[in-house]
Amino acid sequence: MATTNVVLVGKKPVMNYVLACLTLFQDGSNEVIVKARGRAISKAVDVVQIVTKRFLTDVKVKKISIDTEQIKNEQTGTVSNVSSMEIQLGK
Repeated sequence: MATTNVVLVGKKPVMNYVLACLTLFQDGSNEVIVKARGRAISKAVDVVQIVTKRFLTDVKVKKISIDTEQIKNEQTGTVSNVSSMEIQLGK
């Protein structure tokens, strides 16, 4: 699957990511993956709920993947674990 169907959730407002998902589905994508790490996970869940409940009721959650990524701090050299989540949406 092409990586153009991925929405990376970060610090922007929730509706920015909702609009990105809607745009991908309008452009003909049958699947969109919403990815988030750390504190943005709850925002990614909000994005998916808004897309599936309010805008595109025919779109369903197909798969949810959770993982832990190890991130190394460049200045201190310490390694910390960061939770990550992928939510796959499809028609």
